[in-house]
Amino acid sequence: MDMKQLEAFVYVVETCSFSKAGELLHLTQPTISSHIASLERELKIKLIVRTTKETYPSDAGKLLYNYAREMLAMRENAVQAIQVFSREMRGTISVAASTIPGQYYLPRLLQSFREKYPDIKFNIQMTDSADVVDQVTSRAAEVGFTGTEIDAPKCIYREFADDKLVIITPNEPRFRQYIGKGFPIRNLLDETFLSREKGSGTRRETESFLRELGIDPNDLQTAVEVRSTESIIKMVSEGMGVAVLSRSACEDYQQFGKVLTFDFDNISLRRKLYLIKHKNNILSPIAQVFYDYAKNFYKK
Repeated sequence: MDMKQLEAFVYVVETCSFSKAGELLHLTQPTISSHIASLERELKIKLIVRTTKETYPSDAGKLLYNYAREMLAMRENAVQAIQVFSREMRGTISVAASTIPGQYYLPRLLQSFREKYPDIKFNIQMTDSADVVDQVTSRAAEVGFTGTEIDAPKCIYREFADDKLVIITPNEPRFRQYIGKGFPIRNLLDETFLSREKGSGTRRETESFLRELGIDPNDLQTAVEVRSTESIIKMVSEGMGVAVLSRSACEDYQQFGKVLTFDFDNISLRRKLYLIKHKNNILSPIAQVFYDYAKNFYKK
C-alpha cells in the first residue's frame, strides 16, 4: 500500500463517487480506478462495491477505511511537525573532533552553519582520531571528524575535506638550503623527531606515507610524543627537532618565520579528513541537517 492508493480509497468512500474523488484530488477518474484496483489486487480482497446506482465500501473496505484515515492523518501530522521544526531548528548537537579537523576546519564550518541556523548549539569534544571513533561508536557523540580512517565496522566514513602534510623544521641555515628543493626523505633519519600520540590521525597517516616512501617509522629518532599539535610546533620553533604535521596547523608560524615547511623531495603528501556517524544510529533531525551541510561544505 502506498499513500496515493489510500488517499484515493478514502476519498471514494467519503464521496461515494470515483469522479468526485478525482475532482478533489485533481486526478482523472481512470487514475482513481487504477489506484483502487491496484490496492484490491495487493490486499486480494474487494474493497469498493460499484453498481450502476451507487458506490460504497465492502465490509473489508469499511475496516480498511478507519486505518487508512489514521495513516493519512499521521502523515499530515508528521509533515506539519517537520515544518514547525524546520522553522524553529533549535537544540544541541554532540560532536567529537580530532585536532586538525577540529581546530582548523570545524571553526569555519560552524560559523557558516550557524549563520543559517543560529539557534542550534554544539557540544564539542576535542580529542584524537581513535577516541573520536570510540565516542561515535558508543553514541556519546552523534557526529565525528577525524584525520584518518580507522577500522570500525559500526562507523560510516565520508570524506569531507582534503589536507596536506608537510615536514616542519626550525628556521635555521642548515634547513634553509632545502627551500625550493624539498626535504630529502633519508635525512629524516638523522634528525630528532617529534611525534603526535599513537591515537592521532596525523601520526597514522604520517607513518603510512613514510612506509610508502621506504622509511620504517621505528627507525626515526623519536624524542617526544605529545597530544598537542601546537606544542609540537612550539618545540620545533625552539630548535628541538623536526616533525610532520598538517600545513594548516603551521601556517601562522611559517608566516612569521618561526618554522620552515617542506614537501619530501617535492613529493606532496595529502590525506583525506573524514566525517563519521554510527552505522545503525538514526541522527536527530538537527544533527542530520548538520551532517548533510558538513559533508558538502568544503566541496564548494
